[in-house]
Amino acid sequence: MFGGGGMNPRKMKQMMKQMGIDVTEIDAEEVVIKTADEELVFSDAQVTRMDAQGQETYQIVGEPETRALGAGDDEAEESADEGGIPESDIEIVAQRAGVSKDEAREALEAEDGDLAAAIARLE
Repeated sequence: MFGGGGMNPRKMKQMMKQMGIDVTEIDAEEVVIKTADEELVFSDAQVTRMDAQGQETYQIVGEPETRALGAGDDEAEESADEGGIPESDIEIVAQRAGVSKDEAREALEAEDGDLAAAIARLE
């Protein structure tokens, strides 16, 4: 886990704890870093979070795959219905307003996809 220049990992962890640095392993399935030009996708990466003096730092270890910017957004497009309203938005409005999904969809369409306005319309 720690490189420490040949130092025993257990001793390194103990020293960090004494300095007030808390280290936590995160069981991440995928990490995506978006830049202006591309996305770096780490699958099965080793992610470590370090908390030191109220500051959180994340360390990612793994080999990234590079893909074009926005190439991973296909899932969001598939979850939208024919009217262009995402299914998740319909569920949120239906749950918050206590109405059926059909009523929630109609309110969202009438309010051009505005969640707050659709909920207000139904209440």
